Amino acid sequence: MSAAAKSPSIERHTIAVLVDNEAGVLARVIGLFAGRGYNIESLTVAEVDHAAHTSRITIVTSGTPEVIEQIEAQLGRLVPVHRVVNWTTAKPGIEREMALVKVSGTGERRVEALRLADAFRARVIDTTHASFVFEITGNPDKIDAFIDLMRPLGLADVSRTGVAAISRGPEPM
Repeated sequence: MSAAAKSPSIERHTIAVLVDNEAGVLARVIGLFAGRGYNIESLTVAEVDHAAHTSRITIVTSGTPEVIEQIEAQLGRLVPVHRVVNWTTAKPGIEREMALVKVSGTGERRVEALRLADAFRARVIDTTHASFVFEITGNPDKIDAFIDLMRPLGLADVSRTGVAAISRGPEPM
């Protein structure tokens, strides 16, 4: 058996963390990742309950199952953390991301960019004689596919929000 076959698989996980909305909390969460050498692929944070003064931090990270388990446990031990949910291993959830994609081009490339945008349900939110800015929302794989198709048509710039995730059904996080 080769060494590659024996190595543990790296998995991508989306983890939601409900925290007190106070100064320094995000820095502590990020510090946990940085201090242990864990990578953050995507990070979003916003207040979700003004009255309770809580925010949700959604982190997309990757690692072996053991590393992901360590991340969850270490996040749960941080003082301002109320709850940690791994949407990848918990009940099925919904992940969405928004991106702004700028494509420069004229002629047939411009027509093809518009055709593909329509197929992906991307909206034109700005246009000039030589470029478009598209807004696209969907799961990260859909965003990646759209960007890849725009590369040969004149992809000029991309700005992504990061993943927002929520569970299906009536139960809260």
